[in-house]
Parts: sequence; structure tokens; C-alpha cells
Amino acid sequence: MKTGKIAFQGALGAYSHEACVNARPNLEPLPCQTFEAVIDAVNAGQADLGMLPIDNSTYGRVADMHRLLPDSGLHIMDETFVRVRISLLAPKGTKISDIHTVRAHLVLLPQSAAFLKKHNIEGIAAVDSAGAAADLAQNNTPGEGVLASSLAGEIHGLEVLAEDLEDHGHNTTRFVVMGRDADLSRRSEAPNGMVTSFVFRVRNIPAALYKAMGGFATNGVNMTKLESYMVDGSFMATRFYAEIEGHPDDAAVRRALDELEYFTSELILLGSYPAEQKRH
Repeated sequence: MKTGKIAFQGALGAYSHEACVNARPNLEPLPCQTFEAVIDAVNAGQADLGMLPIDNSTYGRVADMHRLLPDSGLHIMDETFVRVRISLLAPKGTKISDIHTVRAHLVLLPQSAAFLKKHNIEGIAAVDSAGAAADLAQNNTPGEGVLASSLAGEIHGLEVLAEDLEDHGHNTTRFVVMGRDADLSRRSEAPNGMVTSFVFRVRNIPAALYKAMGGFATNGVNMTKLESYMVDGSFMATRFYAEIEGHPDDAAVRRALDELEYFTSELILLGSYPAEQKRH
């Protein structure tokens, strides 16, 4: 039974909420406290889809995400990118000169360092920028502002005092849309081609990773991402997260994956989906 909802981590107005609006404007956003809660909501049928951040152009991969995805029971349906635009929010009638402190998620504060220094504003770390916006709207603390998205200001009735405060204009977060049912159709209408994501562990034999990767090189398959991470805190148990250009039905991709499987003890196909223009 469809719920018409898409789950995301954070409060209304979070950048994950913005990703939901961009990618699935027809679905009702469902806020969740944790990434695990997003996954649980989709698996329990409380939401049709989940929106999860996977990596960021400034900070790299999102902590824990590659650990959560393989065992989530969900599949990647699409990807979407959100340019992180930071706004200064405050209760209506406030001027920038009135602001002495701002609250924001820890990662937003250093990105706005030049603006905060210029206006002699102290940054205080918050668990969630959108949640901080909701708290400020409720408490109306004098002299306090929030760094968050303009969407958060719109939702919580705060005024945007300044926009695009980030020191560098390239900060972008990549999200993936997750669903219970895999969609491995080629989707030939995808103008930028397809991306296939998977997780694997190599067998415990000499040069296993080198041999496993050889199939992609010899078959001319472009691997755009390869990251390793420990499993269960063991230095000997390593998983690899990889992304390639192409679809499993492509002859070259099929041969490369067959060769990979020969050298692995685990291979989990997470999804095959259209490449977004913003990744190029």
C-alpha cells in the first residue's frame, strides 16, 4: 500500500528535505531523527521511499552511510544533488547587527567563517540546523540567529537576513533515493547514462583486489568511485563500495561483474539508476 511519503533524516527545512522537494515533489516529506530511522520507515511501509546523503564535495563520504546501505534491505532508485546554500535566519524584525551568536550544524560553521568573522558573530554547534531554526522560531531568543537553508526559514517563519554565506561556492551534497523494490530497468531515456552501485568483499587470496579490478579495465568500464571501510571494527574485514558507469545488462559491464564475482566472497548490487547531469 502506497503512503505517498518520502522519509529523510532531520527536521523540516533540512537540506535532506530540500533534496526530497527536488527529486520527489509529489511526495510528502517524513522527518526522521536518524538515518536508521529513515531505513526503518521505508522497510515498515511508513514511507514509500527514503532520501539519504551519501557523500559531499567538501567532506567526502557521509559517515556510516556505506555501512548502512548494504544491510538496509533497500535499493538505490535515483540520485540527486543539493548545492548547500547557507542563509542567516532570525525572527522577523531582526537586523544583522542585532545578532551575536548563531547556531548551526557543526559542518556549516567553518563554511561560513568569513561572514561570521566580519560581523563578529560567534558560532555554536547544534545537532541539526533545521531543528535549531524550529527552536529559535519557538523561543525567539534575543541576539540569536541560525545558519540553515532558506527553506528552513520559510517553513519556520524566520526572516532571511543574508544568503549564500558559504566561503566557497562548490559545496554540494549527493543524495540517493532508496526504495524497497529494486528497479534495474535500463531506463534508456536517461540522457547522461546509467550508474551502477555495488558493495563487495574480496576473497582472502594474494592480489585479490588487483585481480577483481582487472575486469573493469580490460572491458573498458569506467569506475568512478572505489572506497574501502572496515566491517565490525575488524582490521581484517574490509568492504569496498564502488560505482561504475553503465548498466548490468551492458555486455562489458556483465563481463566485468562476472570477473569481479569470481574474486569476491560477497557482492551486493545496490542499484542501477540514471546519472544526474550535476555529477558531470
